Amino acid sequence: MKQISNKIQEMNLKIIELEHKVSFQEHTIDTLNDEVYSQQKKIETLEKQLLLITKKFKELNTSNIELQENETRPPHY
Repeated sequence: MKQISNKIQEMNLKIIELEHKVSFQEHTIDTLNDEVYSQQKKIETLEKQLLLITKKFKELNTSNIELQENETRPPHY
């Protein structure tokens, strides 16, 4: 009888240990999920900024400003 009681107590301790591990893993997963979400938002913001910068750069290139190699040199050169 005592042997059965010890086995039950041992099993209960193992169950408690497993519950602690699962709880820790759930917390870790939640933390990682929050971080992934945050990083995705940052990536989306950076992509929008990059598109805007690219558009502005293209507008600069198509403006009326001559490229330096196409400009005529002043007479004193």
